[in-house]
Amino acid sequence: MSEHVKAAATAAEPVDFYVRDEHEHQESSTTLGFWIYLMSDCLIFAVLFATYGVLGRSYAAGPSGADLFDLTLVAVNTAMLLLSSITFGFAMLAMDRNDTRTTQIWLAVTGLFGLAFLGIELYEFSHLIHQGATPQRSAFLSAFFALVGTHGLHVAFGILWLVTLMAQVHQRGLIAANRRRLMCLSMFWHFLDVVWIGVFTFVYLMGVLP
Repeated sequence: MSEHVKAAATAAEPVDFYVRDEHEHQESSTTLGFWIYLMSDCLIFAVLFATYGVLGRSYAAGPSGADLFDLTLVAVNTAMLLLSSITFGFAMLAMDRNDTRTTQIWLAVTGLFGLAFLGIELYEFSHLIHQGATPQRSAFLSAFFALVGTHGLHVAFGILWLVTLMAQVHQRGLIAANRRRLMCLSMFWHFLDVVWIGVFTFVYLMGVLP
């Protein structure tokens, strides 16, 4: 009889640890810590925007943004990211209703929009490099690839995080810990949208001006 009790206790340890971890990390401290992280990310992008502001007209007798940028393609890419923000909002509404299946569906749609955004951005980079507009061609292109590429890396990380959370929700449902993690990812994803609006305006729209 004692052996069965020990076996049951051993089997329950991972779940107990998960539940204990869920209670130890309170929502307020998790949210505060994540806001601190977002502020540090704001500083990174602020430096990149400032760098582009200083170097964005240093073409070194090479092509300018007006020569390189395809605003139609960039507008489609912007739409992909903004739509992903809307679908993430739908996922959070479904989470509030405790509807796991609908939450997962909207998260998957969000991930597809994110992948479409990355695919278009990679195509743009490939096209620019094929034209000879590489980062080492001019200070303008170095600043451009650094800013836009850093944002793209953040989106790729967000998609990886999204897939991980979808697996956790599938395994354990919309428990309190998963809800907090989804809230943090939601803030991160919307933050990336705000940054991209700045990129679209400051880099692309102003870049095609004479």
